[in-house]
Amino acid sequence: MTIKKTKIEFGDFQTPRDLAVAVTTFLRYAGISPSVIVEPTCGHGSFVLAAHDVFSKVRQIFAFDINDAYVLDLRNKVHDASGVHWHVARQDFFTYNWKEFFATFRGEILVLGNPPWVTNAALGVLRSDNLPEKTNFQNHVGFAAKTGKANFDISEWMLIKLLEALNGRHGSLAMLCKTSTARKVLRHGWLHQFNIGRASLHLIDAALHFGVSVDACLLVVHMGVPDLLSKAGVYADLSFDNKLTTFGLVGKNLVADVDEYQRLRDLDGIAYYTWRSGVKHDAASVMEFSKSGDTLVNGSGEQVRIEPTYLYPLLKSSDLANDRLIPKRSVLVTQRKPGDDTASIARTAPKTWAYLLSHAEALDRRQSIIYQKRPQFSVFGVGDYTFSPWKVAISGLYKNCRFVVVGKHKNKPVVLDDTCYSIPCSSEEEATLMCLLLNSDITKRFLHSLVFFDAKRPVTIDVLSRIDLKRVAERLGLEREARTYFRDAAMFESQQGLLVFEKQAQYLTRRSRGSRLKSRRAP
Repeated sequence: MTIKKTKIEFGDFQTPRDLAVAVTTFLRYAGISPSVIVEPTCGHGSFVLAAHDVFSKVRQIFAFDINDAYVLDLRNKVHDASGVHWHVARQDFFTYNWKEFFATFRGEILVLGNPPWVTNAALGVLRSDNLPEKTNFQNHVGFAAKTGKANFDISEWMLIKLLEALNGRHGSLAMLCKTSTARKVLRHGWLHQFNIGRASLHLIDAALHFGVSVDACLLVVHMGVPDLLSKAGVYADLSFDNKLTTFGLVGKNLVADVDEYQRLRDLDGIAYYTWRSGVKHDAASVMEFSKSGDTLVNGSGEQVRIEPTYLYPLLKSSDLANDRLIPKRSVLVTQRKPGDDTASIARTAPKTWAYLLSHAEALDRRQSIIYQKRPQFSVFGVGDYTFSPWKVAISGLYKNCRFVVVGKHKNKPVVLDDTCYSIPCSSEEEATLMCLLLNSDITKRFLHSLVFFDAKRPVTIDVLSRIDLKRVAERLGLEREARTYFRDAAMFESQQGLLVFEKQAQYLTRRSRGSRLKSRRAP
């Protein structure tokens, strides 16, 4: 096993001693005064050694790690320690009964440390055994359970297990982790009504301390307190001096800025349009093309001669975000709807079919489960909406939250890649008005209250679908102009569109009833 593989497998990013001292000193300043300290993945022991020096009332310190060499090294370091009972042992986190372990203590417990910063998918690629038992602990259903949403940081699983074990006990958890992991852990605890009181995230410079480019923080959670809260402050450093925002749970979803969301929550309503992601093919070297003069060149630099029948102009996230709306690339779209028989390409475009057959090995190797039990050379994310003449689109990867109007190019509909989202429109006038609503200051503020911009993909369909364009239009005095388009928005949909408008009818009924009730109460 290589050193690099070992480091990844065990999330082996050792905490520098100066950071461990800064964290423990801050925790003492925050009022934490434990009698028992536990570090479940201690490594070289920077945290427990710093905690021993910082916390005067500590009586017992427990340090565990799966690495025998680390355990032996730490035992040697604390061999002559006095005044504190040390227990340093080899332990597999994933098989240990933490709830039973914590039940033996009285007094305040502090669980601290730096769990592995690696995902279950990465460990699966490494064929590692350093994994929890496979369960759908996030309760994803359907397609989400089979794809990327089921991927998670190992530290997420570990921190949730620790909070479960601490639930109802008097103590605190203080862990270094990715900020996205911290939010997921708190969401899980809030949804499952763990005994969580104050919680906060304190940003750290991961590049400085660990040499990795990732948004990271110290997550601090107080357990076993009477005042339960479903929100947490985010601070710029290891202090409470510079508060950046307060995020929290509203319903079953996290919002990035609780205060701003409360001011604009009436915009959280009905999606009059169905937001869609672009075309997914997972084979850019085969399916995407640029031009060299009049000749098509694929992603591998191969010159290609195929019919234009299945070729469409392509825009990507970077194009949308940087206002490059004249396509320079094209993409091969083999289906108009999911499940279409791709074998028909052999009749309608024989050169294209021959090209696909010549690259069948690469296309058949695509790993995603979405291609299983589908026609050969299938793509994903296609429907009538893909080929709409006008779209309003946004990049899912950039932080500017800017919507753009995308029209035809050389008399062909422009196709977006799967890092983009769009709604289909029938005319330039419709697209222009919807883009105006979406780019309005009030919509931007609403999106910023929802979106966590340190996420890998800040903008998602789930977020976009919460924008009630009718209410935005009302706020801007454009309801009359927008009403016709809302009524016709389902033209690119079938049953799913109908469901949207059934919800709309219910919404309008509720609004009408609410108005009548208000008028009755009026003096």
